[in-house]
Amino acid sequence: MRVQSRQDAILRSLRRRGSSTIDALAHEVDASRRTILRDIATLREQGYVIHSEPGRGGGVWLAPQASQTTARLSVVEVFALIISVAAMRAAGNLPFSDLADAGLSKIQKALTSDKVRDLRKLLDCLHIGQLSPLQDLSDMGKMDPALLPAFEAAFLQRRRLTFQYRDAKGHQTSRNVEPQALLILPPLWYLVAWDPAREGFRHFRMDRISRPEPVDGTVFRQRHVPFDDDICPYRQIAR
Repeated sequence: MRVQSRQDAILRSLRRRGSSTIDALAHEVDASRRTILRDIATLREQGYVIHSEPGRGGGVWLAPQASQTTARLSVVEVFALIISVAAMRAAGNLPFSDLADAGLSKIQKALTSDKVRDLRKLLDCLHIGQLSPLQDLSDMGKMDPALLPAFEAAFLQRRRLTFQYRDAKGHQTSRNVEPQALLILPPLWYLVAWDPAREGFRHFRMDRISRPEPVDGTVFRQRHVPFDDDICPYRQIAR
């Protein structure tokens, strides 16, 4: 049984029974006592309040209020929440922004240290600005849901990204680029990437990108992206 599946099984068992023992959990998921103890420690780090009694036969139970959905959020899911709130704030149409910030803060506190590290790497790539009122939005479409998971691999592992891109005239081309930043100009989102074939930075509207795929075996260096003065890094907005 995979680690994630085993830990989910432990949580289900504790919720269903109310309490259990290390030996009973080990028998149920076909694992050793040491593995169960390690899994329980991991679940506690993720925000679950799991109580235990001392001794080899001591009971184990999950606090009713500890059933947190935040503990199972992935890095890219939390990133999506953060950038959505940031985009609405930049557009000036986010009511109750203080409550939204407080909620996001609680979510981030529930993340493990390695997830926090990866989240910070993604946020370092995020920039926000204001869209020109002259921008034509008549052809704005929906973004491919595969984009954010692909960005996670591309940004965290420094892997090139291939995709199909449709320009303003409807012409479609295949691209192989080095993702450097995400730019939000509400309501438009852009991937800012270094294009080796054209030896320069390019801005790709994300609603025009399709079939994104990280490229295995490719590693690139991070470059400084020359943004205009009215473009602000997310870390400055979040202060």
